[in-house]
Amino acid sequence: MQTARALLRSMRPKQWVKNGLLFAALFFDRKFDLKYLPDVLVTVGGFLVFCMLASTVYLLNDLHDIDADRRHPRKRLRPLPSGALPVRLAVTAAVILPLIALPAAWALDPDRGFFLTALTYLLGNLAYSLWLKHIPLLDVLLLAGFYVLRVGAGVSLITVTRFSPWLYLFTTFLALYLGLGKRRAELVAMNNHNNVTRRVLLGYTVPFLDQLLILDSAMALMTYSLYTFSAPNLPDNHAMMLTIPFVLYGVFRYLYLVQVKGIGEAPEEVLFEDRPMQLAIALWGISVLLIFYIF
Repeated sequence: MQTARALLRSMRPKQWVKNGLLFAALFFDRKFDLKYLPDVLVTVGGFLVFCMLASTVYLLNDLHDIDADRRHPRKRLRPLPSGALPVRLAVTAAVILPLIALPAAWALDPDRGFFLTALTYLLGNLAYSLWLKHIPLLDVLLLAGFYVLRVGAGVSLITVTRFSPWLYLFTTFLALYLGLGKRRAELVAMNNHNNVTRRVLLGYTVPFLDQLLILDSAMALMTYSLYTFSAPNLPDNHAMMLTIPFVLYGVFRYLYLVQVKGIGEAPEEVLFEDRPMQLAIALWGISVLLIFYIF
């Protein structure tokens, strides 16, 4: 049981929350409804496929970085670097998971658009883990691209009639914002411990990342605001603009956590541990539901 728990930890189920972006097409196309049950079910299937592919990537990444992770103050406690998870078992799981996920992706979409997106996601992540994550700026841009691929994967699974292109841009800038915050937190941790754990961090400075964070946060807020005013599927009374304050607070809160509190190495942990952020996201979600499905 201890080995099984170690394997599950290495698969990083907390990170699966990112794959919730596959539901964006359903949510913003107003198809979260029982009358669209087939679309809901196929999207759930797509979510599970991406969870398996994501876990494959995490396992392979941990296998590749096992020596560097042993020198990291936090990552050395992960199952593989600490020895809690045998290397052979991690390799076996990393082989089996895509052998299940890719045929499932092929079966979910007769047009194969979802399969191609899933394959691109897997191969892109492998290229990122092996080579591209060492190139400053390209590393965070690619991370943002993987978020957008998740949104595109959800769009490819259903017939979408009202999904706004502004949401792609907002997703890009928001994902880039999280990636830049992650790099800043990692850089601060590296400086504090005087230990280089990521080669790419040598290409960044804290002031440079702070400038990028401010620029990118402005772009994220602008694109979301433009979505609330100009997307074709929104209420004519512009009620969606009432959700802007929640997004504004969430962006500011994350910047506060990264720059003031020094939190951000694992952005997904903010979602699970920071109550104000959770409240802002919950209020935003409730507001959108009321605007889309009630009023």
